[in-house]
Formats: sequence, C-alpha cells, structure tokens
Amino acid sequence: MRYVLLRHNCPPDYRDGPHWDLMLERDGVLVTWSLLELPAPEEAVAATRLADHRVAYLDYEGPVSGDRGEVSRVAQGELVWSKYSAQEACVRLLSGDLAGELTLTLADDDRWTLAHSPATHSLGG
Repeated sequence: MRYVLLRHNCPPDYRDGPHWDLMLERDGVLVTWSLLELPAPEEAVAATRLADHRVAYLDYEGPVSGDRGEVSRVAQGELVWSKYSAQEACVRLLSGDLAGELTLTLADDDRWTLAHSPATHSLGG
C-alpha cells in the first residue's frame, strides 16, 4: 500500500486556505486528513478527517475539480497499517521523506491529532 502528502493551494476566495492533504491507501480508497501544518518530529499537530479520496490521487498533480485550486506532491512512499479504528489510525511509512511512524488520534468530533516519529537508521552493526 502507498501514501501521498499533497500540498493543496486553494483560490483566495475558497473557504479553506492552503493546506496539506495526507492520504493513506486502505481497502481501495485513500483515507484522508487535512493538515494546516506539517508534523515536526515528536510533536502533534491538528488534523481534520476528510472524505475518502480516489486512489488516483496517489499519482496526481494538477488542478482540483470545482475550481478548488491545485495539488502538488510533497512526499510519497509505501506504508503498512498497524491499527485502524474510528478513533485511531497508526501506520508505518516504509519509504519517502516521511518514513517512520504516524499516529492519528481522534480528539473530539472531527478534530484529530497527528504525531510523527521519524524512522531511525543505524550504520554498522
């Protein structure tokens, strides 16, 4: 399975300003959250759960339908799911700029928190 992080630049009059869309492949769709800021290592950021998106967004860059701006890929790679429930989603990102562990936790209503623990690599043995 794969993931993608898209930068979504919206038109000035659109209800949402520029943000990032984190999309995680699962069961033939992309489970998606909107982020106003990128996660720093070991710091939680706010996330908003969006409707599932089509898997075509894994490879798409360009205009978004309905005059909602355009998206460009910031990061992508492979993932493995550790946990998925209505309150929590945990994945291990195996490759790409975000490699490491991502944990999304439902705070209340549709507000989530996203924590990122980067992968650590050791040299030698």
